[in-house]
Amino acid sequence: MRFHTQRKHMIDFLFSVALFFVFALSALIVILLAARIYKSTTENSSLNYTSRTSLSYISEKIHQSDLDGAVYLGNFDGYEALVMEQQIENVTYYTYIYACNNELKELFTSGNSGITASSGQTILEIQDFSIEQISDNLFKFSCTDKNNQQASTMIGIRSR
Repeated sequence: MRFHTQRKHMIDFLFSVALFFVFALSALIVILLAARIYKSTTENSSLNYTSRTSLSYISEKIHQSDLDGAVYLGNFDGYEALVMEQQIENVTYYTYIYACNNELKELFTSGNSGITASSGQTILEIQDFSIEQISDNLFKFSCTDKNNQQASTMIGIRSR
């Protein structure tokens, strides 16, 4: 009885190597595409974070201070500001949110403190910020951040 042995051909080896390289190249392309998509998503998320975060912050501050007549538009040190008024132990305190020197700022102070607008706490670097009172109980806020991303929102006062 004679055993028949198969001879290995060069084409068998080349096919295996070619298949390995096709698989490796496909895996590399998928990884590169996924990395590019991830980078794009994180950049867009970061850009949206800055302009919308300021508006969410303002919205939350308004809802915290939403008492009858306690939230209104006013001026602070020559800047248009959102003013939120509150009484603490028979002393009136004001929270001002305003734009000064390309920064959105917040300042909490008593009525007779004599503090200037530059003393406020910086919330976010911005290009532009505007406040508009649409009606007695509705405000419109628009913010353009330093990356030129614009966002706007309307916030209603419930206590009026």
